[in-house]
Amino acid sequence: MPVPGSNTRTSPHPSSPPSLPALTKAGRGWRARWRRAGAGLRRRLLASAPRLMASVAFLAGAMLLFSGAVPAAQGRLDALNALLSLPFIEISHFTASLAGGALLLLARALQRRLDAGWQLAMLLLALGAVLSVLKGWDVGEAGLLSLASLALLPMRRQFYRKSSLLAEPFSRAWMAAIAAVLLASVFLLFFAHAQAPYAQLSWWDFALHAEAPRSQRATTGAMALIALFALYRLLRPFSPPLARPDDAELAQARAIAERSTATYANLALRGDKALLFSPAGDAFLMYGRRGRSWVAMGEPVGPEASSRELLWQFHNLCDRYDGWCVLFEIGDRWRPQCAELGLVLTPLGEEARVPLAGFTLDIPARKKMREVRSRLLRRGYRFRILSPAEVAAALPALANVSNAWLAAKHTAEKGFSNASFDLHYLCRFPAAVIESGTEIIAFANLWLGAGRNELSIDLMRHLPDAANGAMDLLFCELMLWGRSEGYRWFNLGMAPLSNLRAGPQDKLWPHIGTLIYRHGEHFYNFEGLRRYKAKFDPVWRPLYLASPGGLALPAVLIDVTALTAGSLAGIVSRRKAGAA
Repeated sequence: MPVPGSNTRTSPHPSSPPSLPALTKAGRGWRARWRRAGAGLRRRLLASAPRLMASVAFLAGAMLLFSGAVPAAQGRLDALNALLSLPFIEISHFTASLAGGALLLLARALQRRLDAGWQLAMLLLALGAVLSVLKGWDVGEAGLLSLASLALLPMRRQFYRKSSLLAEPFSRAWMAAIAAVLLASVFLLFFAHAQAPYAQLSWWDFALHAEAPRSQRATTGAMALIALFALYRLLRPFSPPLARPDDAELAQARAIAERSTATYANLALRGDKALLFSPAGDAFLMYGRRGRSWVAMGEPVGPEASSRELLWQFHNLCDRYDGWCVLFEIGDRWRPQCAELGLVLTPLGEEARVPLAGFTLDIPARKKMREVRSRLLRRGYRFRILSPAEVAAALPALANVSNAWLAAKHTAEKGFSNASFDLHYLCRFPAAVIESGTEIIAFANLWLGAGRNELSIDLMRHLPDAANGAMDLLFCELMLWGRSEGYRWFNLGMAPLSNLRAGPQDKLWPHIGTLIYRHGEHFYNFEGLRRYKAKFDPVWRPLYLASPGGLALPAVLIDVTALTAGSLAGIVSRRKAGAA
């Protein structure tokens, strides 16, 4: 007879324990979840390790300065004097305060992941622990410094940057923190020795219990060390003019760009942006400047390790001249690096890349493209690739197309990330043209990525009276040509402000960007541009603006927009003053 209240329909044996395979499977699931949680926690701890250890080093330096400004505990000096001579105690006391001042400065190097900063911090923490015993038998202080060095020891791999300690910039917050510690040390000095007969004791009086002069010497020495460092920083040159690259730098950039699979690297060859090279000379970054914004165009070009260091190098350059470090159109893979640099990612839009291996017009979705192509080919239009030498010979015809396009659009040449008609620049690349008879009616210069990974275009223009669909013909022929040549991707460029996915909990910028995208057709056809690129079925990749957040972001956005528009007036006017 069933027990009242039991559920015999769903469980004939309700008291039976779970089977062994079920327990094993559940156990494996829990272990996997714990491993994933543990791995995630470990990654977060390692990512925050430099900032944490910078705080530890800063506090250790402050502790050494504060202990050097106050008298030793009663009886300790007498016990220490039984083992050490007075000169040894004096030197230890003075050196400990210098080590404290140096740790205040090195904390910044730890925050910025410098390998030399890690090595010197380890040395100074160990030295400080020894000196704490030798200057006043302070075993507790020595223990804390030893613990700090032990905590720093396994973090060696997090401090990977090969950079000069003296070249590292200091933010205003860091300078204020160091100044606050120095002022606190001076206050402790006078407070702790308020009853000392200063009038009778010179700074150069050396005696076992002459602690006021000893503390004054130590505090003054640490302040002098930091003051000399600050003086060195102040005497460096300030706010240099933005240097355009010379022929040698352009040649070096071209050699690196030719080894890059990313075609945007060729944008450096326009020569309108400054170039920053890695110490090894195997990577570069191109940038412009407006106001306080130092704007890097795209990601660094070159090997991964050199590119990472190059971002730090650029960030240091911006800090050195009190500028804002801005990275324009970078991918999601740089998110951890931007977090290390203290930069906030703001979505800009999405880059469209068409996979060419399977690209064809012989599918129902591309029926209209196929019909347009057939119609224009019957009309006598033809597609051709010009070599760089042929581009040079065709420049007058290309200039006629470009001028007619500018006049029809009531616009002028832009700058920075936008293409412009430049004779010397265009002659560096092949070009795709659409011809009608002997007349060129449309053209686009080609960027060819290394290893046939990517094919893209930069400047694209056509005659106003060209037949409808002429640019569709150009794109279709280019993609078919790229497929036949073995290229993997055709890069259609970015669709600005698209797919920002503003939700109710998102930050303000995605809401503003979505609003502009939906209602900003008066200024720019954002939605139409995305719709045009979407018909080629591309793979979309999000692109971001990395910059200081908060109140700096609106000013950064204005500076970046002015750079790309060619001027501040170009933001709100469709034609730049003085354009031909």
